[in-house]
Amino acid sequence: MALNMRKISDVYDMKVFTDQGDYFGDIEECIITATKVFGWRIKATKNSSLHQILGGVKGVIVPHQLVKAVGNIMIISKSAIQVMKRKKNNFFYFGIVI
Repeated sequence: MALNMRKISDVYDMKVFTDQGDYFGDIEECIITATKVFGWRIKATKNSSLHQILGGVKGVIVPHQLVKAVGNIMIISKSAIQVMKRKKNNFFYFGIVI
């Protein structure tokens, strides 16, 4: 089985969906530590579930552990939305709100 490699720059503005098929937002930035990908800054767009849940927030940082697949789109675990709904009235949404 061959490993498909991608450049980080290839994923900017890529659409992000949950594993349930909900449109989540667009990738704005990759956050890298010294040796690995830490997370992804996802911007809320008008039709995204992220915009519907959080309203006027620009976006969120999704930990890389929630990423299930990267191809033509990125697929993240639906648990990202469940955590946001539980924490909506607080200022903590699975990481950092931007």
